[in-house]
Amino acid sequence: MADIFLGNDLNGNRQALDLSRANRHGLIAGATGTGKTVTLQGMAESFSAAGVPVFVADVKGDLSGIAMPGSPTFKHADKLEGRARELGMDDYAYSDNPVVFWDLYGKSGHPVRTTVSEMGPLLLSRLLDLNETQEGVLQIVFRHADENGLLLLDFEDLRAMLAWAYDNSKELSGEYGNVSKASVGAIQRQLLSFESQGADNFFGEPALEIDDFLKVDEQGRGMVNVLAAEELMRSPKLYATFLLWLLAELFESLPEVGDPEKPKLVFFFDEAHLLFDDAPDALQDTIERVVRLIRSKGVGVFFVTQNPIDIPEEVAGQLGNRVQHALRAFTPRDKRAIKAAAETFRINPELDVEEAITQLRVGEALVSTLDEDGAPTVVQRTLIKPPRSRLGPLTQKERLIIQSVSPVEGKYDERVDRESAEEVLAQKAQDASETAEEVAEKGEEEVRKRERKSTSLWERAGKNAVKAAAGSLASIAVAKALGRQSRADPLRTGLNSFVRNIVGGLMR
Repeated sequence: MADIFLGNDLNGNRQALDLSRANRHGLIAGATGTGKTVTLQGMAESFSAAGVPVFVADVKGDLSGIAMPGSPTFKHADKLEGRARELGMDDYAYSDNPVVFWDLYGKSGHPVRTTVSEMGPLLLSRLLDLNETQEGVLQIVFRHADENGLLLLDFEDLRAMLAWAYDNSKELSGEYGNVSKASVGAIQRQLLSFESQGADNFFGEPALEIDDFLKVDEQGRGMVNVLAAEELMRSPKLYATFLLWLLAELFESLPEVGDPEKPKLVFFFDEAHLLFDDAPDALQDTIERVVRLIRSKGVGVFFVTQNPIDIPEEVAGQLGNRVQHALRAFTPRDKRAIKAAAETFRINPELDVEEAITQLRVGEALVSTLDEDGAPTVVQRTLIKPPRSRLGPLTQKERLIIQSVSPVEGKYDERVDRESAEEVLAQKAQDASETAEEVAEKGEEEVRKRERKSTSLWERAGKNAVKAAAGSLASIAVAKALGRQSRADPLRTGLNSFVRNIVGGLMR
């Protein structure tokens, strides 16, 4: 039975997490400075060594050190090495891990992007806090763009489409139902507010391929995907957008696998309370459903937070593997948290859990995991193993070196701005202006005799759609000839829309 070594209990018994139960999710909790981030780092290392890719949201910047080996000159190296000896880790040695850095802003890692069309009107409506009427108008705008082959790739496309809808609200109303200028204007204002948080960086091409999160290196180690989230966490709506999009991508891309021998991917969300603070009920409901259902895709989700009651009960009830570091009883809320944490563990008659939670030292934790039958083990006070990689952030120079040898180097770094709704609508407006001037000069009858100045809006859009489908077919043909699989799919746009509607419906 393969497992992840966590540490030893006070009797010297080995405490571990069964790899086949890692997709039953988990919780790492504890007050500031008690060692939970170090625990996270050690677990991420072990998953990677077992060939499991890892995703880590690094909200403080201190997890980037996982890319470099630790050092005997580190100021706390004696404590790390002493803990390893205490736990009987005879093979303990400093080592690095294969890491890919990601950043929605593209500053501290490869950019992460998706298109406006793939996000869909339902998710976008809720993230923009639109009311029911405004949501209906946005759906009409998306439908009009889809029916006429107008690609909505980035915010420039969406702004151009909304501006066109504002100027042509009567035309849209006649075809789809009431589209008021007031509703379009309200959407434009909300979009501007959302964009001020940096959302325009997230939308565009090339869009992330989820398979790039699932890579292993030449040694068979799972890649550790580190999302630089220090700046991102100051933009809660943008973070929620990223989370929802990523969950939708996982639902779409990953097949059902049940309970595999080891996960296909493990997610660690550090400072997880930020996911739920001021989050709308719809978002919390979606997270609860995803946590409950995504395990069958082979994905394990581990929430890392200071206080266990920061996690809603509906989500906490899905977390089978638990590592609880020390909590402090300074306030009535702290006392409630201690009591709640104690009640979630399987009882150990030899351990007063409530008392132990307040007495745990740095690097100690209460541990309970799921056994091979899926039942929680008896909680044990455990000395947590030390990580082998660096504790602390990388220098900027080190980060750049690691990015330069990334397996996705050059794939996402440059934004691609192909012809889409903005350019097509701009060309139509320019043609209309030039034609009006020509009519004034030569007369309408004379102008009608000549050919169009450029291909009509709808012909151009139709050609774009045909080209996109043909490109997908060509990609499949080439991949087949080369003996490899291709993710290209001429029907993907329709399927994406279907998936987004499902996820959007979950958020109602």
